Amino acid sequence: MLRILSRPATRLMERWLPDAFIFVIVLTLIAAAAAMLTQGTTPDQLIEYWGGGFWELLSFSMQMLLVLVTGYILASSPPVRRILARLAGLAGSAGGAIVLVTLVSLAASWINWGFGLVVGAIFAKELARQIRVDYRLLVASAYSGFLVWHGGLAGSIPLTIATPGHFTEDQIGVIPTSQTIFSAWNLGLVAALFVIMPLVNRAMLPRREEEVLVDPAILHDDRLERRRAATPAERLENSPLLMYLIGLPGLAWLAMHFIGGGAINLNVVNFLFLFAGILLHGSPRSLLDALDDAIRGGAGIVIQFPFYAGIMAIMIQSGLAASMSEWFVSISTAKTLPFWSFISAGIVNIFVPSGGGQWAVQAPVMLPAAEALGADAAKVAMGVAWGDAWTNLLQPFWALPMLGIAGLKARDIMGFCVVMLLITGVVIGGVLWMI
Repeated sequence: MLRILSRPATRLMERWLPDAFIFVIVLTLIAAAAAMLTQGTTPDQLIEYWGGGFWELLSFSMQMLLVLVTGYILASSPPVRRILARLAGLAGSAGGAIVLVTLVSLAASWINWGFGLVVGAIFAKELARQIRVDYRLLVASAYSGFLVWHGGLAGSIPLTIATPGHFTEDQIGVIPTSQTIFSAWNLGLVAALFVIMPLVNRAMLPRREEEVLVDPAILHDDRLERRRAATPAERLENSPLLMYLIGLPGLAWLAMHFIGGGAINLNVVNFLFLFAGILLHGSPRSLLDALDDAIRGGAGIVIQFPFYAGIMAIMIQSGLAASMSEWFVSISTAKTLPFWSFISAGIVNIFVPSGGGQWAVQAPVMLPAAEALGADAAKVAMGVAWGDAWTNLLQPFWALPMLGIAGLKARDIMGFCVVMLLITGVVIGGVLWMI
């Protein structure tokens, strides 16, 4: 049944879903029209909001580009590639490859969302080298694992409300992760997804005559053809000495950071990926070759993130995002508020695809509602977190790093992701309705 359902969804997306850059332009126009029609925003105000917010994500854009670059450097280092190659050998069949890439991506994304995106893409390419399998579904399965990130160790909303001094502390206090990430219901939901999602992806495997196989050019690795160092400059580029001299101090700083009680954040993760990659590559030439590959896949991030910053400015400053959240609050009870928080966050996430940014938009609406209705603030916050993660299956914003590495377009994988969106929406929504 799922294979049959995935066919029209895939054809629809391949035919009608434009490049991710076109998608963000269309979203900009939709957000602008909605702000004018529902909030009374004037055209001059709209332009002011949009232009004023256009460059607000520059720091985050660079961090995201570095997630791709440093993650790719680490995941493409010779030792990690050998591990992934051996792991890929466990698949044995096309169905096994789909299940395995889903599980690896789920586990990596639960640990850290940036790591999951990169490892999933690299592992999908390694599986494609060894096994005949539909490449679209393989990459879609890798991307689907990203769903669990906001219920995992790097979830920005639960980590924010667990940090003393967060901007909503006066309303809800500090909520420990034992009530959010490590609550029994959240761990149970994550465990259920670890079982359901690989099976759903496996069930969508196309018949052999319908397979779309990987373009061999995507899997070609020029580094395997590197010529021997001949000149002193080339010998220096292939020497491990400089890598150790700079890599070891980097790891020493990380040790000092964590021993001193430092927290894990995006900058620390990128630092870890970079300096671990420096040591594991073993030579400047190997690292620079990986860097070239990674940068080519990051073009979408560079041009599209400013447009999403403009959309966020329109949604927030016009009051559109708050109005959407308030409508869902108006139909909620103490029992159902976590569920409706999930649904509203899923819709807002299409226009504001940033966990931290979305919480800044929805917290001022959802938390007073939770207090007034007597709802559990931790569950409401996690409802927003899961809604933010859920519709990433439809929003190509976060797929850009993985698509850049895999060499595909959003339209190639989104048909399969839509089917996963529907099924996981029922699972997550059902849990949030019952807790």
